[in-house]
Amino acid sequence: MTATRAACALPGSPLAREIPGMDACVHCGFCLTACPTYLALEDENDSPRGRIVLMRALVEGTLAPTDDAVHEHIARCLGCRACETACPSGVPYGQLLEATRATLAQSRPLPLVARVTLRLFERPGALRVVMLLARMIRGTGMARLFARLPGRFGFANAMLAATARAIPARAYAAEPARGAPVRARVALLDGCVMDGLFAPTNAATRRVLAVNGYCVQAATDQRCCGALHAHAGDLAGARALARANIAAFDSSGAEVVCANAAGCGAALKAYGHWLDDDAAWRGRAHAFAARVRDASELLADAGPVIGGALAVRVTCDNPCHQQHGQRLTRQPAQLLAAIPQLTVVPLTDADQCCGAAGIYNLIEPATSNAVLAPKIAHILSTGAPLVATGNPGCLMQLGAGLHRAGSASRVVHPIDLLDASYAARSP
Repeated sequence: MTATRAACALPGSPLAREIPGMDACVHCGFCLTACPTYLALEDENDSPRGRIVLMRALVEGTLAPTDDAVHEHIARCLGCRACETACPSGVPYGQLLEATRATLAQSRPLPLVARVTLRLFERPGALRVVMLLARMIRGTGMARLFARLPGRFGFANAMLAATARAIPARAYAAEPARGAPVRARVALLDGCVMDGLFAPTNAATRRVLAVNGYCVQAATDQRCCGALHAHAGDLAGARALARANIAAFDSSGAEVVCANAAGCGAALKAYGHWLDDDAAWRGRAHAFAARVRDASELLADAGPVIGGALAVRVTCDNPCHQQHGQRLTRQPAQLLAAIPQLTVVPLTDADQCCGAAGIYNLIEPATSNAVLAPKIAHILSTGAPLVATGNPGCLMQLGAGLHRAGSASRVVHPIDLLDASYAARSP
């Protein structure tokens, strides 16, 4: 006899749309050892399998969207999507999580720090002012001084201090080999944090792409990618930003949209899903998402060009939204393989989250620190002076953790390493 499903208690909600994805879960438990919050908290409710049980209870009406426990366990999820890599059934957990948070947000507002942060990222002018102030604090050395203080304030300053450049940059002629064909016209997503705190890495990305035969052009009027909004449950905000970016990049005439921040790239690739219910934008959104590439993808496709020698040891902690969200595991390694004399030291549990997760470390600092602690211990055990990771949030989180641990190791974007290698080969 076939079991009948109870009527959906939340018709028309974002979560109701994701019931087929929820049904794909067979509760096998393969996700448990991949989940950083389950490993840190040892609570089944803080595992992907347990959270899907809570999601199902919401749509079946056995738990209310106002239930405090539901909010607590859903809020604790990092959204790292490591469970998707481990899942044999193909459960789209990231989509389920975003839909659940959007549904819960209809009955209870987001925390104040989340609301303020998301509104800030929607206002380019205000964000530029904040980033300017942040760079001034970093430049004066105050960030490193305040990083000694306990609590969120001290950790936030440790994160800001970690954005200081880890390796020097040197100008060089960023040109492809003579006679090499132009691979594609590429527009780079500037990014909010990347443009505000890691502008030299954006410049390095443009140079590295040019060396490898890509024609890099500007996309004006681009906005925040919307990742923070979607992860927090503000789907309306995420969709509005997605529409603005699709229009901006379509107007650029670029064939490829490039992201050098893993979280942003994963969000751009999700635009088709975000706008699938919008008849006016559905087609453009899916076409846009199909054009998005992580910088490491483009460089891996190109070869990449071999650079000059960098005799340094580095360990790699590829971001969750690169290895799990975008399923890019070999491409970052191919990028570093183009650097002669670079020694890559294996990192234990490199597939585990660092605990950054957008603004998670601001909203759930205790759990974020619990997830970060073993990651820092593994990095310290490598003895590598540099840690490579391709996402600004992860770079800041790891940098802050290393600083608080008293380590002199620095965190660097892989693009900066390749850029330094190309500079080293130039006269």
